[in-house]
Amino acid sequence: MADPQVAAVAVADCGEPLVDVRSGSTALLVDGRRSDPDGAFAHLRQRVRDQLVEAERHLPEGLRLLVVEGYRPLDLQRKYFERYARNLRALHPGWTPQEVRTAASRYVSPPEIAPHSAGAAVDLTLVDASGRELDMGTAMNANPEDSQGACYTNAPNISATARSNRAVLTTAMTAAGLVNYGTEWWHFSFGDRYWALLKGHPAALYGPKSWP
Repeated sequence: MADPQVAAVAVADCGEPLVDVRSGSTALLVDGRRSDPDGAFAHLRQRVRDQLVEAERHLPEGLRLLVVEGYRPLDLQRKYFERYARNLRALHPGWTPQEVRTAASRYVSPPEIAPHSAGAAVDLTLVDASGRELDMGTAMNANPEDSQGACYTNAPNISATARSNRAVLTTAMTAAGLVNYGTEWWHFSFGDRYWALLKGHPAALYGPKSWP
């Protein structure tokens, strides 16, 4: 997200509403580790929710998606970004403010372009028929420093099992039209600026959205 090309993408918000992924004819599994009192974390734009339902159909029998976080209010996104930037400044006291911002943006999106705050991005993983999370190589939201880069989707320093599980997840999500953010194996989006840039679209479908 640090690439200026991402920020330069125009936004033509289609006005699509946020919907609860736990509702509808096919409810998705949702984990509570990122829950908030209003339940904002379990919401996505309507089309993105529908694409997750489609992605599940592309999974091998016995596997399901487990949604951990979808929509993220702007004030919470700002808090995450500033906290990570503070940690980087402490680790690298010689870095300039721009170097800190660029490095922070690789892992936490700046609030003004954050796909989570547009309801366009989702953090998720895979579970088996008993609800047990599959080995994905790192915990969700592991950062590059603590994981020695193993949080990157194509990281070489993970087991063959974890690599295979990541491939299953990525294949299903890609088949449903979403794109992965390469520094986070768990992060996929549709309709945001990053998606528009990768897919060659002139504008994003979703921009920052206030929580109702």
